[in-house]
Amino acid sequence: MTTSQMILFALLFAVFGLLIWGRIRYDLVAFGALIAAVILGVVPQDSAFDGFGHPATLIIALVLIVSRGLSNSGAVDLIARYFIDTGRSVSAHISIMAGLGAGLSALMNNVGALALLMPVDLKAAAQTKRSPAITLMPLSFATILGGLITLIGTPPNIIISSYREQNLGAPFRMFDFAPVGAACAIIGVAFVAFIGWRLLPRATLEREASKELFELGHYLVELRVGETSKAADKTLRELDEFCDAKDIAIVAVLRGGSRLPSYARWLKLQPADVLLVETDAKSLDAFVNELGLSYEQDEEMRRVPVGQAGAGEEAAKQRGELTLSEIVVRPGAMAEDRTAQALRLHDQMGVWLVGISREGRRITSRVRHTRLRAGDILLMMGPVDRLSEASEYLGGLPLAARGLQVTDRNKAFLAGGMFALAILLASFNLLYLPIALGAVVCGYVLANIVPLRTIYDTIEWPVVVLIGSLLPIGAALETSGGTELLAQGIVDVATGAPPWVVLTIMMVVTMTLSDVLNNTATAVIAAPVAVGVANALNVSPDPFLMAVAVAASCAFLTPIGHKNNTLIMGPGGYRFGDYWRMGLPLEIVVIAVAIPVILLVWPLTPGS
Repeated sequence: MTTSQMILFALLFAVFGLLIWGRIRYDLVAFGALIAAVILGVVPQDSAFDGFGHPATLIIALVLIVSRGLSNSGAVDLIARYFIDTGRSVSAHISIMAGLGAGLSALMNNVGALALLMPVDLKAAAQTKRSPAITLMPLSFATILGGLITLIGTPPNIIISSYREQNLGAPFRMFDFAPVGAACAIIGVAFVAFIGWRLLPRATLEREASKELFELGHYLVELRVGETSKAADKTLRELDEFCDAKDIAIVAVLRGGSRLPSYARWLKLQPADVLLVETDAKSLDAFVNELGLSYEQDEEMRRVPVGQAGAGEEAAKQRGELTLSEIVVRPGAMAEDRTAQALRLHDQMGVWLVGISREGRRITSRVRHTRLRAGDILLMMGPVDRLSEASEYLGGLPLAARGLQVTDRNKAFLAGGMFALAILLASFNLLYLPIALGAVVCGYVLANIVPLRTIYDTIEWPVVVLIGSLLPIGAALETSGGTELLAQGIVDVATGAPPWVVLTIMMVVTMTLSDVLNNTATAVIAAPVAVGVANALNVSPDPFLMAVAVAASCAFLTPIGHKNNTLIMGPGGYRFGDYWRMGLPLEIVVIAVAIPVILLVWPLTPGS
């Protein structure tokens, strides 16, 4: 093993270890590894940033913008509005929703497809009075499977196609993935609809994380500041430390019957001001007594449960037009790994975080000091018009369905038509795919389907940095002979076995990596190894590349293997160990379906 190979392997092991550890965000890990590789001399300086101009990086960024356009236009809502029917059985509902999710994911970003359909599924669960845990995991898995069908369905397919173009002279085309991907998606959707959901623990299937979150046991209380109150002549800022110690949130200040704006935190409280306080029963009386406050209403009316969706929400609105909203924290969101106190939610957005649900468990104590995680459900309270802005600010996904009303059907048809035309032109090689997608993005901006001010916010920059950083490292590993060394190791393990067995081993190894690593990172590293294995066996590399494409996307064992699995963790109330119960059999099903179809469509010996 050469010095360059040892350095690159050490860097990759460090990257894998840090990604599994999860304390440092994956884009920083990848970029740090790239800088270290350049400093150590294993990646040339003049090609260090070639990955950021790579076609795969550009396509992924453009697909994210196009997905936002399809969502904004109402094109997806136009389809989804017909799929809620409370009279269906669980299996029938999952079949329809999962099939729809898989179909959408074939043509748009699979995270975007889940984000659009999850509120629909939650609404259906509420209407039928069943736990959303029954249907959310099948929906997530289906959107992952649907991405296998086309080139733009999932980033690993784009990576594999670009790698084939660079090393074998031609890329995989738009629908080259369809025979294998569609077979896996169809069988996979059937599995999760009729068998998979039944494998989850009974306790999980009966859990309703959203309902538990709304049953916080906290109250909205109106307290009046008196002439002799210790709170008089103090600002809310000055009361912060005292409130934190008592786990009290002063949500709003009412003066003269009107709610003061957010800058009221710097205004001094006056006698006759009314504080709208969120707290639990145990902390309430001590808070009132120590500050010398008085209850604004009689005992029967003064305590209003925060969490009841009907009367509680109406009461909240009456107290300064406040209401409640649930959002789930997206992976990589600005709110991830930060506290509500650090985010300064009230100062910035005029809203309060009053509850957190994590893996089906409520966190109601010291919520403002709890570090938020991807997949957490946040119960937000504030003015109606500020809650949607707060969701965008935090990088969250609202869990309430948007009513499924398409405000402008013309834009829906325009957005869908422009996208369909671009795919058609790219499929027949009449237009280079990045150019076709770029034209769609320009059209969406000109038609105000994706406003120009939001276009850069639509791109998941951590993913772009990840790909741009890892591609030069992968190229250096290949140039140094490192991938050939790995490939030979896999071949040696399967000495004497037929090539289809080695193909299966390659798929299992890739799928295992994807369960704990980002699927894009897995594809970048596994693609050259797959070609090396094929060369060592003297067979066509296409079946091995196709196996890596499928395996890199099929991360079903953990909530960290794919963003969709993370997104459903809070709303479904799932625990870390719930995923493998449905995910492991599904991965076995995918391998059992994919291998024979790959060998049929992409034979090991070209021309056979």
